[in-house]
Amino acid sequence: MLHQKQAEEAIVSTFNETEHDGGGGKEEEQVEEQPIFSVKSFLWHGGSVYDAWFSCASNQVAQVLLTLPYSFSQLGMLSGILLQIFYGILGSWTAYLISVLYVEYRSRKEKEGVSFKNHVIQWFEVLDGLLGPYWKAVGLAFNCTFLLFGSVIQLIACASNIYYINDRLDKRTWTYIFGACCATTVFIPSFHNYRIWSFLGLGMTTYTAWYLTIAALVHGQVEDVRHSAPTQLVLYFTGATNILYTFGGHAVTVEIMHAMWKPQKFKYIYLLATLYVFTLTLPSASAVYWAFGDQLLNHANAFSLLPKNGWRDAAVILMLIHQFITFGFACTPLYFVWEKVIGMHDTKSLCLRALARLPIVIPIWFLAIIFPFFGPINSAVGALLVSFTVYIIPSLAHMLTYRKATARQNAAEKPPFFLPSWTAMKGLLSIIFAANIGDDEFDWMPVKPQWRSDNDRRYCTQMDSDGVW
Repeated sequence: MLHQKQAEEAIVSTFNETEHDGGGGKEEEQVEEQPIFSVKSFLWHGGSVYDAWFSCASNQVAQVLLTLPYSFSQLGMLSGILLQIFYGILGSWTAYLISVLYVEYRSRKEKEGVSFKNHVIQWFEVLDGLLGPYWKAVGLAFNCTFLLFGSVIQLIACASNIYYINDRLDKRTWTYIFGACCATTVFIPSFHNYRIWSFLGLGMTTYTAWYLTIAALVHGQVEDVRHSAPTQLVLYFTGATNILYTFGGHAVTVEIMHAMWKPQKFKYIYLLATLYVFTLTLPSASAVYWAFGDQLLNHANAFSLLPKNGWRDAAVILMLIHQFITFGFACTPLYFVWEKVIGMHDTKSLCLRALARLPIVIPIWFLAIIFPFFGPINSAVGALLVSFTVYIIPSLAHMLTYRKATARQNAAEKPPFFLPSWTAMKGLLSIIFAANIGDDEFDWMPVKPQWRSDNDRRYCTQMDSDGVW
């Protein structure tokens, strides 16, 4: 209990008391004073830069890892690799913008004497404090909708994956089962308590990624393999949208930052996490596409083409566990919003908070059951939400926050070293904003479902994973 109290105090301690250069501050002093090592505290209470890195990396690459070879079959090898690098770097840049706005908001509020003890700051509150209530409404609508659909997709993906091991039950029945399992995330208070889960989650995706790579290389190329992509403009932009999802986990960035003892150190964590994710996504997607080529156009889930053996079953099981973790990542911000609406956010009772969170889990569970073929809805809604949530809103919010000379002079965070002037930064943000507005013209277009067999039609297996037909 002593460690827990000290850790909580570290998170909510005065923001301005910490040194921005990473020197010793109140948080480090409190952590160093902990006299007793506790296994529970070691596994449960995380707020270091390493915890944030594991959370970002684990949240970035999940079920989408299995659909990236499918995207390569739509884009082609060269475009697939280049777009991964492009969206990864661009996503890291906008995560940096969000971190700057968070630091600015918290710095301003704590200068006014506002305390964030027992309160988790969220993205819509940052927008409200810096730009006003209309921006709050926009941020709340986009983030909550994005997280809602993301949570639904996690449950659908669980049913899709387990089907490769046990097809005696249909996918809706598996969705019932996994919905009940994922509902237990209501007992995890905040991202501060995801230390062990983030670590395990990244280990699971690392195993799966290298299993895909090695299994594809060992299997070799199928007979008469063809690599004809890109062939259609709609398919090309659909594949690009899936890669956009891979590096679009910004809906939980502020919550991960707030769970840190020193949020100022978050600046480059997302970029470092993305660089590690590249070591998982690029080899696995390239190897599977090299081995199977155009066959992937009808097999959105890479597991469906690899031979059934113990290694594959282990990867399936690990991905199922990771879906539980990803579901928790997507739902926890929704839990916070709901707690604030009903006035339960500062309640200390874990059981009472868990009970209050159930109204969020039940609709998600219901939607996953009634829409097991979520592909066209995800293609239409997801692309728009990701573009706005990840790129457009942060870029525009940053430009408006620092549009006045006084705001730039008093900024808590100055432009990075590679953009020495505010003018250069504004120019880059304008380009990102315009480019993503143009992309939305194509991103919404759904792809016609392709049935592989009557059994697929019966059990809705056209929805291989992550909402891709």
